[in-house]
Amino acid sequence: MAKFELKLPKMGESVAEATLTNWLKEVGDTIEADEAVLEIATDKVDSEVPSEVDGILVEKLFNVDDVVQVGQTIAIIETAGSNGTEKTTAESAPSPEIVKEVEKQVETAKETTQAKIENTGDRFYSPLVKNIAAAENISQEELDAISGTGKDGRVTKNDILEYVENRATSKTATPQPQTVVEAKNPQTAKAQATEPAKPKAPVSVSGEDEIVEMTRMGKLIAHHMIESTQTSAHVQSFVECDVTNVWNWRNKVKGAFAKREGENLTFTPIFMEAVAKALKDFPMMNIAVDGNNIIKRKNINLGMAAALPDGNLIVPVIKNADRLNLVGMSKAVNDLATRARENKLKPDEIQGGTYTVTNVGTFGSIMGTPIINQPQVGILALGAIRKVPAVIETPEGDFIGIRHKMFLSHSYDHRVVNGALGGQFVKRVADYLEAWDVNREI
Repeated sequence: MAKFELKLPKMGESVAEATLTNWLKEVGDTIEADEAVLEIATDKVDSEVPSEVDGILVEKLFNVDDVVQVGQTIAIIETAGSNGTEKTTAESAPSPEIVKEVEKQVETAKETTQAKIENTGDRFYSPLVKNIAAAENISQEELDAISGTGKDGRVTKNDILEYVENRATSKTATPQPQTVVEAKNPQTAKAQATEPAKPKAPVSVSGEDEIVEMTRMGKLIAHHMIESTQTSAHVQSFVECDVTNVWNWRNKVKGAFAKREGENLTFTPIFMEAVAKALKDFPMMNIAVDGNNIIKRKNINLGMAAALPDGNLIVPVIKNADRLNLVGMSKAVNDLATRARENKLKPDEIQGGTYTVTNVGTFGSIMGTPIINQPQVGILALGAIRKVPAVIETPEGDFIGIRHKMFLSHSYDHRVVNGALGGQFVKRVADYLEAWDVNREI
């Protein structure tokens, strides 16, 4: 028999670790190739880890809620010999020394995962730093107290190794808390350092209240939202858009489209097409900010906020949206929305977005002020389409008529996008929708 190490696979750019959320197999269970063994969760998406081989699960190296680094061995699967023949008992039975060594390695791996180190506030710890902290039994409080010399005050490998050395020689028996509060703006760092931390206001709970713990995704979303508002200077521009032509055209073609393509034609791909065109017209909306540098994105990858059954949101990405025709855009939108609701998105499908669109009109809202999806610089909220009275101008004079209208709400990062650009962009989206060809073929 042979042993196969099931490792945490690479799950896309920027994903370095995942949380083990559920074991689908138990020790002793038979596993087939490509069969899911466990479920994991990242800050982007939940997914399954399949086995690459046929065999029997003989060892679990991590427990539920443990954080696993990409490339780490999660489990041991026993497989048949490569030649397909049974080996003798003497050959197949490991020696006591080997068994003892394997048990030692397993125990070491389990101990390593027990001292979990997490990012706190604005402090980010690399997987290497976390591993060193776990190996040296450095607690979360000790690590948070170490002054970092890396970018934005991050604790580097040398910082933690120096701390370990000093601790071993009793030079720093009691770690001292940081006296300087990290701040991205150097001009406010001194003021922040002298201000005592404000205690959180207590929350009163009566006997009739119910306490519900936030979900893992809810905690991540809360963290990302706070981080975004602390990073970007949010401002908004609003435009009212007449989509009567879009409304009438869709009603005219949606039946034939569904019959021919086997799926519905919604308003979302129409809006996405208009946004992609506007981004080509205003490429400085298709950027990201990295410190003092602006990154101009070559591709237009539209994020599409989608609601999950539990009420949370996820943002799958339509890659190269400007290269899709309306049929291709519609299929991409329907596919991503369906698999988002079924929790079947792949990690790569929620990464690489350059601009985001969210449809608040789905819930009846006429407008909204969405928070930017970092490190992007803009997000567009689509309001509900309503039948409203409007002034219609004609050569024969003005009159009141019933039109289908909606509000477009554009939130953008005022650090790099001024009011003129932010307003012109959302107005261009409205122009494309209002100029919709009612005779367009699809």
